[in-house]
Amino acid sequence: MDFDVIQGDIAVQSADALVNAAGTSLRMGSGVAGALRRGAGQQINEEAMDEGPIDLGAVAVTDAYDLEAEYVIHAAAMPHYGDGEATAESIRDATRNSLECADELGCRSLVIPALGCGVAGFDLTEGGEIIGEEIDAYEPEALEEVRVIAYSDEEYDAIRAATGEAEESKRTDGRKADR
Repeated sequence: MDFDVIQGDIAVQSADALVNAAGTSLRMGSGVAGALRRGAGQQINEEAMDEGPIDLGAVAVTDAYDLEAEYVIHAAAMPHYGDGEATAESIRDATRNSLECADELGCRSLVIPALGCGVAGFDLTEGGEIIGEEIDAYEPEALEEVRVIAYSDEEYDAIRAATGEAEESKRTDGRKADR
């Protein structure tokens, strides 16, 4: 399975499935969820909330609507807003469950953000290491490509360093990383 770290906006990525950094309520507020909601349209939030709440570390699937994907996998790496922060275990479970879900759906490509490392408050470097470990350990059936996406330069650099992808990473505009 190919693995890469890219920088950009998850809402403009093209893949079979995109992963939403969700809270257990599945309400799509800000951050990654907000970007996906704005790109897909309000109906994705309504469908997601119909699927929730879910357990911490679990996933739910919705249509991707107006996004360049077939599915959005909502991965609950953090509790409902204000009910606590992400943990190493919740990030590990949400990552593994996202990979398994994409595989079960027959997806060949998946884009996943730094689950639990934004508004959920988990350390970006440690979170990147956990996500990288789960991707490395996963043995796919259908899944051929996983891209971990970072929005900011700081997030991009931290995830690249944490996952050991510094030499192979590319920005979403196709330029080789110049760092």
